[in-house]
Amino acid sequence: MNKVLLLLLNIIISTNSLSQAVVTDSLKQEGWNKSGKITFLVNQSAFSNWTSGGENSIAGALSLDYNLNYLKNGWAWDTKMIGAFGMNKNSDSEFAKKTDDRIEINSLVGKKFTKELSYSSFLNFKTQFARGYKYSTNSLGLEEREETTRFFSPAYIQLGVGVYWKKTKDFWINMAPVTGRLIIANRKFTSNLIDGAEYFGISKGNTSRFELGASLSGFYKFELIENVILEQSLSLYSDYLQNAENIDVDYTVSAFMKINDYLSTTLIMQCRYDDNAIKKVQLREVFGLAITLDLLEIPSIISKI
Repeated sequence: MNKVLLLLLNIIISTNSLSQAVVTDSLKQEGWNKSGKITFLVNQSAFSNWTSGGENSIAGALSLDYNLNYLKNGWAWDTKMIGAFGMNKNSDSEFAKKTDDRIEINSLVGKKFTKELSYSSFLNFKTQFARGYKYSTNSLGLEEREETTRFFSPAYIQLGVGVYWKKTKDFWINMAPVTGRLIIANRKFTSNLIDGAEYFGISKGNTSRFELGASLSGFYKFELIENVILEQSLSLYSDYLQNAENIDVDYTVSAFMKINDYLSTTLIMQCRYDDNAIKKVQLREVFGLAITLDLLEIPSIISKI
C-alpha cells in the first residue's frame, strides 16, 4: 500500500513540474462565481465475419461537473458537485454493465490567516445512482448476477476541520487532521453476513460505521500541452480508531484532448484502495469521444436551435 501511495505522489509531483502554464487567479474575483460542464462519452465496436475474432459492444457515459465558489473579506466557500453514470453492453453478455456510477459533493469553507492559507471546515458526500452487481457463470454456462451495492449502500459522509492551501480554484490542497467519517448501508447487505465478516467495514446486522481519523485532499488542473487539459484529484484518509496504517486512497487523473469547442477525446484513469471494500487495488480506465457543453452556455445554445 505504501508503494502505491508513493507512486501516486510521484505522479502528481512529476506532472506539476511539467506544467508551465500560469492559471488565472480566481481569488481576486469576489462574490459568487459558478461554472460547470456536462459531458457525454461514447465508444462502440462492431464485427462481421472478422476472422481474428471480436465482439460487438457499445458504451456511453454521461457526467455533470458543477462548481460554485464564493469569496469575500477573506472567507472562501468552494463547492463541487459531480454526477456520472455509464453503461456498456457486449453482444455475448445478457446484461448491460456499469462503467461509471457516482454522486459526489465536496463543500469547503475557509477563512484566511495568510495570503494562501486558511482555517477550513469541509463536508464530503459520496454514493451511487444505481444497483451494482457481481457477475458469475453457473453450471449451465449461463451468466448470473448478485446485487452487491445500491443507492446509499454504501454512502460515505465526511466532516473535518484543518488547514486549506489555495493557489487558485484549479490548484488547492486541504489537510484535515480531525475528520469524522460515517459509512451507511442498507441492512439487506449486512443481515446475512457470516460472523466476523463486514460490508464496507459495517459489521453484521448494523447499518452504519463511524470512524475518526485524518484526511488530505487535493486538486490540480492545467494545460499540459496546447489543447490538452489534465485534471488530477487525490483523496487520502486514515482511521485513528482502527488500522491507522491502512490509508484509503482515491486518485483520479483525467485528460481532455480538445478537437473543437464541443468535441474532445477523454481519458479517465482511477486508482482506489479501501481495505474495508476489498483488500486489493481497484483500477478503472475509460477512453472515448466526448461531447462537452458548458452549462452556463446551454440556454444560448438552445435559443439558436
